[in-house]
Amino acid sequence: MKQGFRHIRAFLAVAKHASFTQAANQLHVSQPALTVQIKQLEDELGTRLFDRDRRQVSLTESGRRLLPAMQRILDEFDGAVQQGQDIADLKSGRLAIASLPSIAAAWLPEVMRTYRQRYPGIDIQIDDVSADSIITLVREEHVDIGLGPWGNRDRTLQFTPLMEDQMVVFFPPEHPLQQEACPSWKQLTQYPHVLTSRGSSVRQSVHRALEAEAVDIEIACEVAYLSTAISMVRAGLGVAVLPLSTLQAASCEGLEYRPVAGSSLRRLLGVLQLRRQPLSAAAQAFVEVLHERLPLLADQGQLVTASYVSDSDMDSAVRR
Repeated sequence: MKQGFRHIRAFLAVAKHASFTQAANQLHVSQPALTVQIKQLEDELGTRLFDRDRRQVSLTESGRRLLPAMQRILDEFDGAVQQGQDIADLKSGRLAIASLPSIAAAWLPEVMRTYRQRYPGIDIQIDDVSADSIITLVREEHVDIGLGPWGNRDRTLQFTPLMEDQMVVFFPPEHPLQQEACPSWKQLTQYPHVLTSRGSSVRQSVHRALEAEAVDIEIACEVAYLSTAISMVRAGLGVAVLPLSTLQAASCEGLEYRPVAGSSLRRLLGVLQLRRQPLSAAAQAFVEVLHERLPLLADQGQLVTASYVSDSDMDSAVRR
């Protein structure tokens, strides 16, 4: 409607009070201005809305028939405005995150607890998926942000580093590797390996290290989840090169682990988002909580990672 919601409010106020004077007082406008608004609305609709004389103002038949629809239009508009204000003020809204399972099981719950305490009205969805799936979900706008590695240099995405996650080799107690402080890849080739699935960032890190060392390994089995890999190691199927954060993501009690010599087995983890558009208010607030909480968790020893990447380290971390 060309005249807009101001004219609908004028119509509803006059209908409610059956008086131009009282309606003008309610709307804080002059009576002549209110009269003009009603006349403009009647011209737009092509029908008279009120019968008026010196004693009273009453709705015409057209006015009575239009009253419910006008009220519904204004209610829906006011509701949309209020919803928009609530979203901007983080009183309501939705936050969707795609995360590596290791992150979702390790430190993300602590961050989400702080976020939930501050913004209880935000609905939260977390998809714990592989690195490739994170990129797809962010690119196709199914989620607001992703938490994972920077393995795919997709120009449509922006990556903000958060931390480096060290990779280590897990093995059962009384395994020959227990005698080694820092086994080499050549030593690891003597044993069968439990690997994560091909689309995982862990598998990609292992492949890069094998190529760099020019060695190959025997694959005992492939699994989708870190917890499953740990169970296979515990059962004696083989050793597994996994992130150190697996200690938080799975029950590793009774298993041993060691760093791998001469290996750059580290994953750079961070926030993935679309480059072409700003984050929603809910997502931006989550990123702020991330940068606030992660250094504190690192200081408290609750982050089982190589290091938290500070703002000053970001550029050099990305270049690596």
